[in-house]
Amino acid sequence: MKVHILDDWSDTLRTDHETDVAALAARMLPGEAMVLIRERSRITAELLDRLPNLRLISLRGAHSHVDVDACTRNGVLLCSNMHADTPSHAAAELTLALILASWRQIPEHVNSIRAGNWQAGVGRTLRDRRLGLYGYGRIAGVVAGYAAAIGMNVQWWGSKEGRARARTDGRRVAESREAFFATSDIVSLHVRLTPATRGIVTGADLAAMADRSLLVNTSRAGLIEPGALESEARRGRLLVATDVFETEPLQDPTHILLSQPNVLPTPHIGYVTEDELELQFRDVFEQINAFARGDPIHMVNPEVLDW
Repeated sequence: MKVHILDDWSDTLRTDHETDVAALAARMLPGEAMVLIRERSRITAELLDRLPNLRLISLRGAHSHVDVDACTRNGVLLCSNMHADTPSHAAAELTLALILASWRQIPEHVNSIRAGNWQAGVGRTLRDRRLGLYGYGRIAGVVAGYAAAIGMNVQWWGSKEGRARARTDGRRVAESREAFFATSDIVSLHVRLTPATRGIVTGADLAAMADRSLLVNTSRAGLIEPGALESEARRGRLLVATDVFETEPLQDPTHILLSQPNVLPTPHIGYVTEDELELQFRDVFEQINAFARGDPIHMVNPEVLDW
């Protein structure tokens, strides 16, 4: 079976990234299986219609970037382990790292001492600060545990269902959305990007945050209203730590999220650890092997098999 692996930017396997649909289809035409790494390339009906040999798409986790109906129409089975028991500890750890680095001004101090200078400012202590976690899911739960270990106070916000689960679990839920943003020293986003959650954090939400508070996003850039984060970054009132961008890879050094001193950017490395990639690829290739044996697993559109 010929397998194409898309968007392996860390070169953990082999790189195959192409943004032009026609060019990508031409490169993938002989392929029978496609491996997707996270949500980098959109698998549209236009692309799928050009791949008559494709029989399987295998990935781990969310698949909002894949046109499932077009897969089914083209006889392509989509397999994804959506119910993996392990949260992304790598993403949770990066969230904590960005909080620590921003709050203690670590990049500034590193740049200063490398330039032959000494201390570059005065950071702040995290103990007794309030961490607002937006989204009551598995990754946020791990972050909450890290925060509690260093003496932070945690409050929650999210969907109506998420808030209800948090209250049932005895967690502190903010009195209102406005209070959540206004009273959190640090807000960290942990929500899946879907049509319903796109732009869910608005410019008004960011404007409600206190001066010198910190917004952390290790989830998806599309959760924030277009232009709102750039506007706040330009004002310089908030600290921003972001691992995700609307355009990836973002390689324009003049972009506001790369050039502003109050922004700490990282190149979408939330999941990029040896351990995390091992988990991801294990599931992905188990799905390919199961399909090759004639006993597919983690099927999203099993109706394809009835054709």
